[in-house]
Amino acid sequence: MILVTGGSGQLGSELRNLLDEKKIEYIAPSSKELNITDEKSVLQYIQKLKPSAIYHCAAYTAVDAAEDEGKKLNYLVNDEGTKNMAKAAAKIDAVIVYISTDYVFDGNLTDGEYAVDAETNPLNEYGKAKLAGEKAIQTFASKYYIIRTSWVFGKYGKNFVFTMQRLAKQYPKITVVADQFGRPTWTRTLAEFMTYVVENHADYGVYHLSNDSTCTWYEFASEILKNENTEVEPITSEQFPQKATRPTHSIMDLSKAKSIGFEIPTWQKALSEMLKSVN
Repeated sequence: MILVTGGSGQLGSELRNLLDEKKIEYIAPSSKELNITDEKSVLQYIQKLKPSAIYHCAAYTAVDAAEDEGKKLNYLVNDEGTKNMAKAAAKIDAVIVYISTDYVFDGNLTDGEYAVDAETNPLNEYGKAKLAGEKAIQTFASKYYIIRTSWVFGKYGKNFVFTMQRLAKQYPKITVVADQFGRPTWTRTLAEFMTYVVENHADYGVYHLSNDSTCTWYEFASEILKNENTEVEPITSEQFPQKATRPTHSIMDLSKAKSIGFEIPTWQKALSEMLKSVN
């Protein structure tokens, strides 16, 4: 039996869809059925279910709100909740897959890519809480995969792709930040990698997974809207201030994921496939 937390979210929905396709049995409890922030109930639930693998997709992802009004909930879910899941997984000897973020890095790397063992230094509260979650997994779980990802988009839930499409319907011209570099990630590619490491018994540890090729948010937006009549104009991060500081260069090295035989499509191909699936 497989356990999926956060099953109604953007990634969890994609993962459930993939598991359905693979005809793999799983259970995806709601947050009411499994409150990951309650250590005692997490332990009871998992000891009763005894899953062989736990895909821990539940997360607090409101990056800007995490700086102030959501700060407490951010740490409660991403740090404490993950700690509870890691302890419970270890108790029943289950594999746990934890999704982390490029925001564990400060973005000061001006050249090259962040290796899986690169020094972490998060700039915002969300990144700090996700890094604390990584450390909880490494401390309490014995069989784990920590998968850092970035710029996630997909057909379920809110994300950058749908935001750009909505703005394009409302305005003839939109401005997008052109000085932050990274790699977009299709939830489908990420879900496939999550199941790939578990099913192929890959070495436990930290992996980086996004789609291949790099871009700025401006380039990403331009590709999303290339068939629309909306003008996309590049601006600087200074012109678009946000509460949470984002790393300017968060390109992560994908060589470890590739080395275990996983084929990674480019973000352009992934975006095209995702848009086809929506339309």
